[in-house]
Amino acid sequence: SLTVTTNGTTRLQRTFDATLETIGKIDADLEGNLVVTIGTAVDDRSKYSWWENRPLYGWRVLVPRAKEQAGPMNARLSTYGAIPQSVPTISMEPPRNPAQMDRAIKGIVEGRYQWIVFTSTNAVDAVWDKFEELGLDARAFAGVHLAAVGQKTGDALRDRGMLPELIPHRTKQNAHGLVESFPEYVEDIDPVSRVLLPRADLGTDVLVDGLIDLGWEVDDVVAYRTVRAAPPPLEVRDMIKSGGFDAVCFTSASTVKNLVGIAGKPHQRTIIAAIGPMAAAEAREQGLRVDVVPEVADVPSLVDALAEHVAGLRATGQLPPPRKKRRVR
Repeated sequence: SLTVTTNGTTRLQRTFDATLETIGKIDADLEGNLVVTIGTAVDDRSKYSWWENRPLYGWRVLVPRAKEQAGPMNARLSTYGAIPQSVPTISMEPPRNPAQMDRAIKGIVEGRYQWIVFTSTNAVDAVWDKFEELGLDARAFAGVHLAAVGQKTGDALRDRGMLPELIPHRTKQNAHGLVESFPEYVEDIDPVSRVLLPRADLGTDVLVDGLIDLGWEVDDVVAYRTVRAAPPPLEVRDMIKSGGFDAVCFTSASTVKNLVGIAGKPHQRTIIAAIGPMAAAEAREQGLRVDVVPEVADVPSLVDALAEHVAGLRATGQLPPPRKKRRVR
């Protein structure tokens, strides 16, 4: 018996089992330098082949995020053996009319709000940038309660010297979970009835309607705009539509909508992983099959759930078929 290894010591390393009689029939692209191993050492390959035995080994995973935001996800995917590729789908721009944000910042300083609710790290960045522009700092938040939709948003507040008092349970870190954990307005207890909600221009009504139902008045302010990014290179678009990516990890509903808009729908062989219910709902709305939704809506849980799902498919022999090779004319 023998083995043939191609692209050795790289993320593209692949090893194929064969014999002297069958080596010519290996159905694979044997590109680059090859290492052929013959003899009894071949029998120990499964015992020591941890490199190729990782759940996502050799999988090309599409990460529809800007490179500066995709770092933690790409690093975690790599530990499972994946080959991540980032594709920006949105860019952040300031609001077209800054007057609304100016009034909101003035309201924070004047004590107009009982709560400020942050639904993303981008919202934290937008408010803080405005503070710095006006020469303000964290002291201006004195007396205001702060809520964050999730741990990452809470960390962004802490990094700026502010302590969030409300973060939903780790399994409910979305708009619905924030409403469920938010206190009702009680006139005899709460001196101010107004909540500031600085967020993107494309936010849903779930949070606003939920807070109003709890008795609060809500200032829903556009803190930043999400603008669809330019389409990726033709080669990447072709890979997306032809099954060149084995999986795609969506981290929000907007990344789903924008990826489909700028690059087209992922091929049906591609495993679709969505970070939470809203991203999953948008993927289904776009006609995609959702394969993975983690119990906890954060990046580590999303990647772990994808790896676990793929390991399960491999164990039961249900992995997606390989991408079809295109004929060269």
